[in-house]
Amino acid sequence: MDALIHSTALVDPLAELHPTVTVGAFSIIGPNVKIGAHTEVGSHCVIDGVTTIGEHNRFYRFCSIGGMPQDKKYAGEPTELVMGDRNMVREYVTINTGTTQDGGVTRLGSDIWIMAYVHIAHDCQIGDQVILANGVQMGGHVHIGDWAIVGGLAAVHQFGRVGAHSMTGGQSAVHKDVPPYVMSAGNPCVPVGINVEGLKRRGFTPEAISALRDAYKIIYRRGLTLEDAKLELHARQQTDPEVAQAIQPMIDFLATSARGIIRP
Repeated sequence: MDALIHSTALVDPLAELHPTVTVGAFSIIGPNVKIGAHTEVGSHCVIDGVTTIGEHNRFYRFCSIGGMPQDKKYAGEPTELVMGDRNMVREYVTINTGTTQDGGVTRLGSDIWIMAYVHIAHDCQIGDQVILANGVQMGGHVHIGDWAIVGGLAAVHQFGRVGAHSMTGGQSAVHKDVPPYVMSAGNPCVPVGINVEGLKRRGFTPEAISALRDAYKIIYRRGLTLEDAKLELHARQQTDPEVAQAIQPMIDFLATSARGIIRP
């Protein structure tokens, strides 16, 4: 059984589409594209580059997926875009392939909700269950952790990181890294607390949420330097196994932040 391809669509014979894939009117699929089962490609989409897409994804009309990176150093190397499963990609979204200056792969996980006009640049790494609201713009090499929410029209600086379970408000200018679990907003983006409601919805225990609130106060409310805050967090880990488990992702994030974290 052939994939369900509209008569006006142009699918390169070398493209690998599962028989259950549908391709809408006037869409174009390039020769180095692989698309998994039950994925729907709407009308007027372009999917090209060395692009691998998983199962049960849905691309609305007018998407540009797998285009060459917007990087002046790019010289036609066969870099890649890899996407997981069950992702929703709305109108006018652009996702570029990677560059050899990084790992060569732009990578998206699964169960991501990508709203209209989002741009995901070269070498970005997007986790699972992420929500990117309308008009979010990313520079190259941005990392977004699992379950993070980025509000509409927010812009994330190249090489920036947004931690897991965080929530960044609309129109924020994210020049520094946003730690896991933190709510933030503004231009420049500043921390405003812990994403308590999001953590409750995801099954975090009251004890874990309390530990994360205490960690936030250590980092942001006690006037400590970042190095002193790290030492205090390590000390808190010795007090209770559940506390240790809850704050470990935050400690790991702080230890590896190259750009520095957002500050009040």
